[in-house]
Amino acid sequence: MVTGRNGAGKSTLLAMLAGRLKPDAGTIRAEGLGEASLPECLHVIGHRDGLKSALTAEENLGFARDLLGNPAATPKAALEAMGLPHVARLPVGYLSAGQRRRVALARLLVCRRPLWLLDEPTAALDLASQGVLAGLMRRHRTDGGLVIAATHQALGLEDARELRIAPASSAPATDAALDAEDWL
Repeated sequence: MVTGRNGAGKSTLLAMLAGRLKPDAGTIRAEGLGEASLPECLHVIGHRDGLKSALTAEENLGFARDLLGNPAATPKAALEAMGLPHVARLPVGYLSAGQRRRVALARLLVCRRPLWLLDEPTAALDLASQGVLAGLMRRHRTDGGLVIAATHQALGLEDARELRIAPASSAPATDAALDAEDWL
């Protein structure tokens, strides 16, 4: 877990880990990837849900699966895992913020990746949905996956390590850091 006050740099760190923003100094390396590139090994769920409002929940997940995922994975199964089978054929634009967030998180199930980068994954989720997400993260970790989540909330992962980021008190924000939010 990556924690810290608003503006401390949690989202910026995730952007650097995803390769969307270069650090001012140093390097970020991902060991153990073999022949795979970093984008093939990670999945990012940011502040924005990345869903097309005019498409149904099932169509959004089908598009993500076809573009990035496992052809055997079904949007229906992913929606069921997130407790949303009843919204499969509804346009995402009609869903509540919490339902949209759960559809976005369902992409993790149709686009399998060993590394999950999650920015405020519990945003807009009720307690029951937070529990479902915690179960998905536990299962992913048990299966050998890694979850890096920037959050203000407890995630229900008792054995998770925490990296607490303190904001630099006098460092001005750079244009690159301010623009980093645009990729999420």
